[in-house]
Amino acid sequence: MRLAFMGTPAFSLPALSALIEAGHEIVAVYSQPPAPRGRGRALALSPVHAYASSLAVPVRTPLTFRADHAIADFQALDLDAAVVVAYGQILPPAILEAPRLGSFNLHASLLPRWRGAAPIQRAIIAGDTMSGVCVMRMTEGLDEGPILASTAVSLDPLETSGSLHERLAAAGAPLIVETLDRLRRGSVAERSQSSGEATYAKKIRPSEPRLRWADSAERVDRLIRGLSPLPGGWFTASIRNAPFRIKALLSRWETGVGEPGEILDDAFLVACGSGAVRILRAQREGRAARDAAEFLRGFPLGPADRLG
Repeated sequence: MRLAFMGTPAFSLPALSALIEAGHEIVAVYSQPPAPRGRGRALALSPVHAYASSLAVPVRTPLTFRADHAIADFQALDLDAAVVVAYGQILPPAILEAPRLGSFNLHASLLPRWRGAAPIQRAIIAGDTMSGVCVMRMTEGLDEGPILASTAVSLDPLETSGSLHERLAAAGAPLIVETLDRLRRGSVAERSQSSGEATYAKKIRPSEPRLRWADSAERVDRLIRGLSPLPGGWFTASIRNAPFRIKALLSRWETGVGEPGEILDDAFLVACGSGAVRILRAQREGRAARDAAEFLRGFPLGPADRLG
């Protein structure tokens, strides 16, 4: 099939690679424009842009599709279909309807649950036991189109957004290839979503990563894992009266009683409003992430210490 691929982050790469390996003709890749990254804030290509360029696939980076020439350029590609995987830009009807068979989105949830921007993080923060990926025909509404295919995965008790990100990206790659093959043969069935069952995965707010030990241990644990590795749930601690900001990157919900924020043992068990959370991996500002035992050797915290 003659395809355009629209994606930006690393999550998109397995799908793009699988489509190329399956023999589809990727006539153009669309990605977000180069953006400042790293300490030097130098402009850097998105992961999808860099990968496509390494294969000599033409890459386009329009700031918007509001301009007539951007729409005309897309329509001129004479596509069978467009595949969208975490592109990061709203597409107008003129773009969605341009390909002969339509435009299709690989979305990181089991729609209609977690429509929107942060489905992976929200699934973990909410305590979901299942997640998955869907292939959806794109319509003008936010993730409201009919579903063509889906794959479900169960969530591990120590699941983080990082680990689920990798699992869903890997599961989505064969799913989009299989779905396009059935679409080409005319053997795919589409099912409408139930709007009454929809939930929305809002972007992570700047205030959310600050851990609040007065919350229940279950809530704190889910937040730590749901925000790991980025942006990372954080708290403060002091050594010799010097305050530090620390990210908690992996945790486990346990029993324990104490004042919220009080460390209860020598292995990073922290009391919450109810129950306790054992921090299994942490990162101090400007340092590499460490497993708890190694972290505590360099940053000694123990019983009676209090976290902020």
